[in-house]
Order: sequence, then C-alpha cells, then structure tokens
Amino acid sequence: MNRNLFAATALTSLMLAVPAFAQETRTIAVSVPAATHGWTGGVVYHAQKAAEEIQAAFPNIEVIVKTSPSAAAQVSALEDLTAAGNLDALVILPFSSDELTGPVQSVADAGTFITVVDRGLTDPEIQDLYVAGDNIAVGSTTAKFLVDNLGGKGDVVVLRGIPTVIDDERIQGFQEGLEGSDIKILDIQYANWNSDEAFSLMQDYLAKYPHIDAVWANDDDMLLGVLEAIEQSGRTEIKYALGGNGMKEIIEKVMAGDPMTPIETPYPPSMIKTAIYMTAAQFNGQAPVRGTVKLDAPLITKDNAEEYYFPDSPF
Repeated sequence: MNRNLFAATALTSLMLAVPAFAQETRTIAVSVPAATHGWTGGVVYHAQKAAEEIQAAFPNIEVIVKTSPSAAAQVSALEDLTAAGNLDALVILPFSSDELTGPVQSVADAGTFITVVDRGLTDPEIQDLYVAGDNIAVGSTTAKFLVDNLGGKGDVVVLRGIPTVIDDERIQGFQEGLEGSDIKILDIQYANWNSDEAFSLMQDYLAKYPHIDAVWANDDDMLLGVLEAIEQSGRTEIKYALGGNGMKEIIEKVMAGDPMTPIETPYPPSMIKTAIYMTAAQFNGQAPVRGTVKLDAPLITKDNAEEYYFPDSPF
C-alpha cells in the first residue's frame, strides 16, 4: 500500500472509531528523549499535544508521555511504566538503539504493541510499527536545489552532525544529489548538531576559503551558528546557507523570502505525533495498523512553508 494512503487510512480509522471498541480502556505509553536540543524539544511538544488531543477525543485511551535525559534514564522509565500496570502500546523514540533494544524486547514479550520512531532498534522484528523521516532525501533535495540554482557549478562547504546513521544518510543523499554537476565540496567536518560549534567551524571555513558559493549545515541548530558567522564576517559572495529539519526560525526565513535561506527540507519532530495517532488507531479502528511509514522530505518553499510552521512549538 502507498505509504501516504496507509497513513491516511490509519488516521481515518481513528477518527471514525467503532463504537464496539469505544468503552474498552487502553493505555499508550510514549517514551522520548528529553528536550536536550531544538529537535527533541519539538518531539516533546508534539508528543504532549497528541496526548492531549487523543485523550480529549477518546476518554477511554490514556496516553502517558515520559521524557528521559539519557539512555539509562529511558531504560528506567520503561521499567517504571511496565511496573505501573499492563501497557497496551508503547511508542518509543530510543535514546540509543543498542541500549534500548533489550528493554523494549521485554515490553514486547508482555504482549504490548510496539511503535518505534526515528532511531530504529538493533532488531527491527521487535516493532509492530515504524515511523521515520527520509534522511537521504533531506540531503538529496537540498543538493538538487543547489545544482539547479548555482547553475551546476560552484564551491560549497558542509557541516555534519554527529557520527550516526542519520548523519551518514544525509551526507550520502547530499553527495548523490551533486553527482553529475561541477559543484565541489571544499570541506566537510562535524559540528555535532550544535550552534556554537557550527559558528566556530564556519569561522574556520571562512578563514580558510576565500570564495564559498554555498553552505549546507545538515541540521538547523547548526545553520543558526553558520548564519551568525557569515553575518559577522561581512562576506557577500555566499549565495546560499541551507539547513534541514524544519526549525520554526528557519521556516520563518523561508516564508519571508530570505535570499540566503529561501528553502528548507523537513525532518519533522511532529513525526512522533503521527506515530501516536497511528498507534491509537490500532485500538479504535477495525484495520490493523502495522508496517513501516517513511515520511517524505519535499522541498519547502515560500509557497508551502506555512504548512510546516508551528509557531507554538519550541522548534
């Protein structure tokens, strides 16, 4: 089934809940990392919004949201949740794939429906449902924009996040998107998805390279540091400074038609909300909700930016 149709069917089945199931009490636990940076702040925000909306619409469904500042804390949170009583479902964005796989397996062994979001477990057989964004598309969509708008040639610098599969996929997509063009990557280094580190790295790039046509920071937290460094430098030849993820400050730039940051690519923290709604649909619809859903990463422009703008979100 087409993934968009699959998602639409699941959400529709939730909204058109079958009365026969309406009185059966269900408990869904949601375990996510604490708001240690912008993107996870958005995850927490959207998880809490989903819990409020589902409980308001379906009083028989209790949604419990727990945040954890580390993998060890998330393991403890799972132990507390299971000790409190039987869970019908667990929606989890693992802090660490390796450290959470065993504990989630234990939850699944008790008969709990498992939804995994974003960072997969080391054993995907544990999950009933997997919801994630398309990291390769985050990179390739950005690269294709640069190819088209730089006329297929130019010099760019790249800021990576941290050594993870997510980061590797974004870089892979970006490099593949540049294939066949004469755009050269002058430098590519890690800035750990941190604005301050990105500011320092961009200062180094500016000192090292007298001409740069464009910058790609593969996360919007880093892009903020990049933009500050460019502004302080007074350099005027840089045509584009682009990021990724859908931070509201960057979406605002796109909506305003900012010439240096005219586009964005989404890796929305709201995917946790999609996952929670689809998990709830498992208990309110007649169709089982299982499988893998990968959210697209379309180009966000001034024309469609409002669709991706969440002004009340911290991200």
